[in-house]
Amino acid sequence: MIERIQSILIDSVLIIACMIIFSDVLSNFKNVPDTLRAFLLISLFLYEPIATTFGGTIGNNIKGIRVRKISNEDQGINFFQALIRYFFKLLLGWLSFVSIFSSSKNRALHDIISGTVMIKIQPISVKN
Repeated sequence: MIERIQSILIDSVLIIACMIIFSDVLSNFKNVPDTLRAFLLISLFLYEPIATTFGGTIGNNIKGIRVRKISNEDQGINFFQALIRYFFKLLLGWLSFVSIFSSSKNRALHDIISGTVMIKIQPISVKN
């Protein structure tokens, strides 16, 4: 559970930092196209679903956790599952994590709805 919270905090700081950087850079230009602003906003919004589909977010990687299919914990999730998971995670907020304490696999509500589970991965060992 603590790894999940730490991962969320890492990713939140990253997204906020990107928002500040994007805003600062764009403020240096006149007449920035709305399409560019929309693209940057959508890219920040889709960061988690895309990253989760292709392995994990930066926070997931740092904390050594991954989102997997409940039906096969060796298999990653597809983009559609990642979108559903993220939508309900945003919609329910911290309430989604209440079910972690009563779920046998510590699944949050957004995991239950999307058919996913969060697993801990073995850290990669470096041989000398």
